[in-house]
Amino acid sequence: MASASGPRCVALVGPYLSGKTTLMESLLSVSGGVHRKGSIKEGNTVGDSAPEARARQMSVEISVGSTSYLDDEWTVLDCPGSIEMRQEALNALMVADLAVVVYEPSTERAMTLAPLFKVLADRGIPHMVFINKIDTITEPVSAVYEALRSVEHAPLVLRQIPIRDGETVSGYVDLISGRAYKYTAGAGSERIDMPDPVADEYAATRESMLEALADFNDELLEKLLEDEVPDIEEIYGYLTEGVRAADVVPVLIGSAEQDYGVRRLFKALRHEVPGPDAAIERLGVEIGGGTAAQVFKTYHAQHAGKLSLARVLSGTVTEGMTLNGQRVGSLSSLMGGQQNKIGSAEPGAVAALGRMDAVRTGDLLTDGGGEANGADWPEPIVPVYARAISPENRNDEVKLTGALQRLNEEDPSVSYEQNADTREMVLWGQGEIHLQVALEKLKGRYNVSAVASPPSVPYKETIRKTVSQHGRFKRQTGGHGMFGDVHVDISPRPRGEGFEFTDKIVGGAIPKQFIPAVESGVKEFAERGPLGFPVVDFAVRLTDGQFHQVDSNEMSFKLAARVAMTEGMPKCSPVLLEPISKVEIDVPADSTNKVHGLISGRRGQILGFAPKEGWKGWDTVEANIPSSDIVDLIIELRSLSQGVATFRSSFDRLQELTGRLADQVIEARKEAEEAN
Repeated sequence: MASASGPRCVALVGPYLSGKTTLMESLLSVSGGVHRKGSIKEGNTVGDSAPEARARQMSVEISVGSTSYLDDEWTVLDCPGSIEMRQEALNALMVADLAVVVYEPSTERAMTLAPLFKVLADRGIPHMVFINKIDTITEPVSAVYEALRSVEHAPLVLRQIPIRDGETVSGYVDLISGRAYKYTAGAGSERIDMPDPVADEYAATRESMLEALADFNDELLEKLLEDEVPDIEEIYGYLTEGVRAADVVPVLIGSAEQDYGVRRLFKALRHEVPGPDAAIERLGVEIGGGTAAQVFKTYHAQHAGKLSLARVLSGTVTEGMTLNGQRVGSLSSLMGGQQNKIGSAEPGAVAALGRMDAVRTGDLLTDGGGEANGADWPEPIVPVYARAISPENRNDEVKLTGALQRLNEEDPSVSYEQNADTREMVLWGQGEIHLQVALEKLKGRYNVSAVASPPSVPYKETIRKTVSQHGRFKRQTGGHGMFGDVHVDISPRPRGEGFEFTDKIVGGAIPKQFIPAVESGVKEFAERGPLGFPVVDFAVRLTDGQFHQVDSNEMSFKLAARVAMTEGMPKCSPVLLEPISKVEIDVPADSTNKVHGLISGRRGQILGFAPKEGWKGWDTVEANIPSSDIVDLIIELRSLSQGVATFRSSFDRLQELTGRLADQVIEARKEAEEAN
């Protein structure tokens, strides 16, 4: 099968520390895309060029590298491996022709790939696995391969087996060609005779590879049943067909740091990666003609302004043309943090479109040259971790809101809200590091320093006893005074029924125009009850009162109502209410028991658990947990599940909280109010 034509795009994905950035550097180096290979330790790689990435020596956003290999144009997208930055990888996968799953040679960490393999399976994205750091492997490749099979949805096809020199992997045997190669650091592998110790392994593993391919190819299956040995070119064709259809997943080995196996990987990409048309079909985009480009990443560069990173799907994008009613202010290709101005971008190319302020990640841009429908773009990943933030300089409050909006444009999995209950600005994300990076971007890119703290829990309070109370407000000064007098019954209501005000005034004891002021005074008091929290689920009935022909007015009766509430509410047996959340936890089945213990330790109530639909070896645990105990839940969940467990939560109900915990909450509120 012939290689695809046109510029192609691959995404490097995989767990944190698997070596994706180093692999991109190696791919660029062996293809001549860079003159000197950089290293993460020296901080001079094409990827991870952002200050936040350099400081942590970890990827925090998509990095782009461009190169050519054997006259084919390639864009390589290096994606963060941290589970907290997975939105970046998801967006890159949407436009990539193929994903290279980079994995370190470990049997224990295979579960870290489960969420990624699930996305690849659900989206039908072709991919291959590159077992990196093969020079440091301490386990058999076959054992790593079996561990990967336990979490992968598509059949894995081992393409190479290692040649060992003592405890060191010194080369590999290609299972299709039968050729053996010796690794040479910084250069292409040297062909050697196949060592006798691997000959038997080669024969057995090659047979398994052919049987896996035959499951998806009737022609090959027929040949194997007739004991006919297909020739090498036929096998390459069968493999390419299976990879492009996402039916099989090749597994290659190597070491990006030493450039071992990287040229072989590039050759496999060249032959097996489909052309851009396959990505268009997978996206579900229908293009009726003209120019179309899919935006998959937004950057706000300090000097260049807003950049919309897009893959051109059809037509030609040029500077100055109009897409979606907006002018393309500039056009460039990216090489890490470097922008290179280009005249045009052809189908398949990835380009940065400048100064298109209204464009958002996920938008399909067209020039109006034909009917087009947008991609089925994934919703932002549900946030699981929050921090209340405020600017160090109060004069920066408006500036902070604008900067947060830009952060959300760059990474849709970062969101923010003004919490109506606590009146805090709350920043939401995927974890502690995720929000730390966001705060660093606020300061470094937008010159807004913000302080962060755990968000306040929206406690409420209510009452358990009915009380009748008289309230009078009287003030006499020179001229007109103020006079209001009310009698009210304060009573509890069932949970969730809210506030109710009724008027039982008869005989004109209080003029009708003053009664709304009584209700207003009650509502104002309810914003802060005797325990220091908003009061809910109570009723107030206005039963009697007095007024003065001259001194009574609306304000007098509002203040009289506050007096009645201030004196009466403490007598109503007030009680603290804490919010309870309904939580659904997705976790590998072998960690389900640990999650049960975690829920119990956080005062939670387990409602049940069942296998997670569509997920092999996963459970979903349902529980009710106090909202105060899910603030940092994701941190502990990830620590007991190799970083892959997650959860969704929603408000369920308010529940009475008494005893020592309630006393601590009330005391903390008093201290906070005194400090302010």
